[in-house]
Amino acid sequence: MTREPYPTARREDVVDILHETPVPDPYRWLEDPDGPDTKEWLLAQAELYGAQRGEQRFKDRIAELLRSGSVGPPAWRGGRQFFSRRTPDQEHAVYYVVEPDGTERPLIDPMEIDPSGLTTLDAAQPDKEGRLLAYQISVGGDEESILYVMDVTTGLRVEGPIDRCRYSPIAWLPGGEAFYYVRRLPRTEVPENEAQFHRRVYLHRVGTSTEDDTMIFGQGLKMTNYYGVSVSRDGHWLQVSAHEGTAPRNDLWVADLTASPADDPDLKVVQEGVDAQTALVFGRDGRLYVHTDRDSPRGRVCVTDPADPGYETWRDLIPEDPEAVLSDFAILDDLERPVMLVGWTRHAISEITVHDLATGERLSTVPTPGLGTIGGISERPEGGFEAWFGYTDNTTPPTIQRYDARTGETTLWAASPGAVEVPPVRTSQAVYRSKDGTDVRMLIIAPDDDTPGPRPTILYGYGGFGLSMTPGYSASILAWVEAGGVYAIANLRGGGEEGEDWHRAGMLANKQNVFDDFHAAAEHLVETGVTTRDRLGISGGSNGGLLVGAALTQRPDLYAAVVCSAPLLDMIRYEKFGLGATWNVEYGSADDPEQFGWLWDYSPYHRVEESVSYPATLFTVFQSDTRVHPLHAWKMCAALQHASAGGRPVLLRNETEVGHGARSVSRTVDLSADTLTFLAEHTGL
Repeated sequence: MTREPYPTARREDVVDILHETPVPDPYRWLEDPDGPDTKEWLLAQAELYGAQRGEQRFKDRIAELLRSGSVGPPAWRGGRQFFSRRTPDQEHAVYYVVEPDGTERPLIDPMEIDPSGLTTLDAAQPDKEGRLLAYQISVGGDEESILYVMDVTTGLRVEGPIDRCRYSPIAWLPGGEAFYYVRRLPRTEVPENEAQFHRRVYLHRVGTSTEDDTMIFGQGLKMTNYYGVSVSRDGHWLQVSAHEGTAPRNDLWVADLTASPADDPDLKVVQEGVDAQTALVFGRDGRLYVHTDRDSPRGRVCVTDPADPGYETWRDLIPEDPEAVLSDFAILDDLERPVMLVGWTRHAISEITVHDLATGERLSTVPTPGLGTIGGISERPEGGFEAWFGYTDNTTPPTIQRYDARTGETTLWAASPGAVEVPPVRTSQAVYRSKDGTDVRMLIIAPDDDTPGPRPTILYGYGGFGLSMTPGYSASILAWVEAGGVYAIANLRGGGEEGEDWHRAGMLANKQNVFDDFHAAAEHLVETGVTTRDRLGISGGSNGGLLVGAALTQRPDLYAAVVCSAPLLDMIRYEKFGLGATWNVEYGSADDPEQFGWLWDYSPYHRVEESVSYPATLFTVFQSDTRVHPLHAWKMCAALQHASAGGRPVLLRNETEVGHGARSVSRTVDLSADTLTFLAEHTGL
């Protein structure tokens, strides 16, 4: 491939002095998306990418593998069942209701709302009786979550639009007459650069103006707080939680709604100022179940009295497992011996165990279809003997499984609706050693044949916010492996695969551990003959974009190609844009001298050096991204295009009318095909 000349990007003499350190920022002008120079530069980058893009080799196969569709787990309310499903030809999943007689009806079809495909369904929450449905939609990728309420019987909207509801839970009171929700303050009431923050918890009565909503919580607390709110099935108990940004800790309060009014609940502290995460489930048996990592970084379940829920009253029901992370649980009590189903991930592989509800004694395990990922165990709110859970693995599209506690059997409840022929692959889990001697695991997906390596390989990682990389169906991974490549997913520190300690070993001052784990994964793939340096590509998005940005600047010799998607890259100014201010609990703040030192040491934008032969790099960003501003990739792209000494290209794919999260299937196919085509071109697939 002959490299075209790069668009001109002027370098300005912009230098900040932070904590006595000069911090150059030659491309700060690219922070203004509406500036004429930025627009001209983006247009020139689009022309360059169009000229270099190449034919989308994988597009048809990715589209074919995505024709599996998808299906979501059921939620039961008042005899009705609610669930989502995407059929092979649909751009978005549709949200359905199933009546007690089995009649199925679509309730929310994003393509009916907006045939352009730019509208997404962010969340849906039926009321406790199944008569009303609160749902949230966004347009063009902005993730703003406009709230509406629908009458389930008629399908008519009875409420909304209610704006500023991004990331809002909906907690219905019995009867469907009112709900608690979370809403940002109006822009007119906060500083201009803080409009994304300042959330409050409100009580809204259906049919009344939001002007009359009662603020019940959040006044005077930190502007970056996120709030959770839920109400027990019988309406007796309210719980409210507060997280400072994305911090792995929360404060927690409960109120007895039979002893104080819904619009002025008497909230009592359960946990405040404690460095731990805790959530509550009010049992039908009158007990309060506490899911916590307090004094148990891999998680445990305790029981206590909801009227006296302080820490000193907690009693272990399901103690911490030294090797598995407790993810969730469900209670099945319509049995002679009521049980609790407990979901775990053991080195990123899911399992479910069955325990006596009274004592916690382990009785058995729930059969699962394979070594994969289980999503959200759910039961009927009124109790029962059956539970449902999602299941997927590297070759299995999402399914819903049903477990019957009377027989101990698991059966297929619902499969993804499309039939696809999945290529044969071989999946293995490798254990390798990182720079400091820590053992790290990696999932390796390869063609199921005896052809010897090395092969073109993509290494993927995330390593942040306690998020776990677990097996799942991926059309792009399968298309790559079917074409003869290998795909590896590293379970880096910073994730949640081994519990909260594993997360904290890769955050704040420990962030370099994540990058070291990633480099070590790459070296392991080379040393074991899976691939070679000139056949190794890396890929990551969001926090994973930061990961591969750090990887390409720290070890440009180790990687042949990089796809860096929706990344954070200027770690000195990241807090000033998008939701960045909510992430300083994960990364640190450049305002603090010590934390500035952590960020300055690895900030990829500031680690670009002239006359270095950098890997072939493709930045993929989304113009409507309100989480991570595309300016990070724009500035880094300009810096790399200026500095790189090799002949390998640095390109920018800048997509409009989509954001950080959900998108239509056709947009997903195009993005996946473009990234795989780029990686194939530069790893020799």
